[in-house]
Amino acid sequence: MRPYAGRRIVLGVTGGIASYKTGWLARLLTAAGAEVDVVMTRAATEFVGPVTFEALTGRPVHTDLFEPGRALDHIALAKGAHAIVVAPATADFLARVAHGFADDLLTACLLATEAPVLLVPAMNDRMWANRQTQQNVQHLRELGHQVIEPDEGALAAGEGSGPGRMPEPEAILAHVGRLLEPNGRFQGRRVLVTAGPTREPVDPVRFLSNRSTGKMGVAIAAAAWRRGALVSLVAGPLEVAVPPGIDVTTVETTAEMATAVRKALPEVDALVMAAAPADFAPAEPATRKIKKNDKPGAIALAATPDILKTTRDARAPRAVIVGFALETDDALAAGREKLTAKDLDIVVVNDARDPDAGFAVDTNRVTIVHRDGRTEPLGVMPKTDLADAILDRVEALLRER
Repeated sequence: MRPYAGRRIVLGVTGGIASYKTGWLARLLTAAGAEVDVVMTRAATEFVGPVTFEALTGRPVHTDLFEPGRALDHIALAKGAHAIVVAPATADFLARVAHGFADDLLTACLLATEAPVLLVPAMNDRMWANRQTQQNVQHLRELGHQVIEPDEGALAAGEGSGPGRMPEPEAILAHVGRLLEPNGRFQGRRVLVTAGPTREPVDPVRFLSNRSTGKMGVAIAAAAWRRGALVSLVAGPLEVAVPPGIDVTTVETTAEMATAVRKALPEVDALVMAAAPADFAPAEPATRKIKKNDKPGAIALAATPDILKTTRDARAPRAVIVGFALETDDALAAGREKLTAKDLDIVVVNDARDPDAGFAVDTNRVTIVHRDGRTEPLGVMPKTDLADAILDRVEALLRER
């Protein structure tokens, strides 16, 4: 799984109650294809046993700077790492790293490495707010380390709620991915993605919509953010969580989506229109719930705005525009027609009747059609992999402009 596969991650664990979450992070990294070397401080072993991490990663756990026969572990681990992640990073650990201490294996690794470092603070909210902690964090960032802001939420028992909670492992995994992703054409670029369905009201409790879950659009937004882009997501109702770092605008109707896209488009370097907006809406929605006994014989429909067409004049001259075409009949011909009619650089075509593609599944099978007429049939793959395949082609177009 890009960009984790084949990468070696040193996962540092310090002595905080949040270390119970780090086991799941180790599992996620390993499942994504990374080789995970866990380094625990002595205090961390009071909270979680080393055998837990050994079972989750399939690799030995490192705990002691002065272990016989392993005196140079800190050098070997530091040199072999593609990234070092410390989760949780306690206030004490942040202070020691900020001042260049090397009195245990983990701090020694940080001093010896040239790999990027991600620190994930977790502590009591008052400790996080303390001026000394904030100065240490600022200094660590000045040294080039990435420091994630802690979440707000429930702290240790009896400590209430506040900023200081370690982010969830899935969020940390996303940050690790961004750390590992090589710099490319997406660094600092503005990318707008749409995702999910829209809902057109029939009455105050019913609507017309479709089966889209938003999985494809969210996967593209997440992959673009991981590559260093500034990502905005305009989304209808989603059935999947949006990863951290993405600015989300939530809409209900196709008209609302068109307005939101048009507003953002002038500053955008790439638009990926992965949403499935409704093509039709009731011409005259009822203002009250339609009772079963009063059901209409028919519901008159009106066309909704064609988002890609109505926003053509708002596009930046060099912007890359990607559309999707989900069809049931002669999908490739329909995709080519859409590419021309809506002035697209790429259209991603798939068949709604394919059980491995379309709505509510984790995989997709598509053909990518380019402006110059080239077609690229792609085999079945996870939507997360397809997101990267699409962005690879967008990146190539950005390189030409």
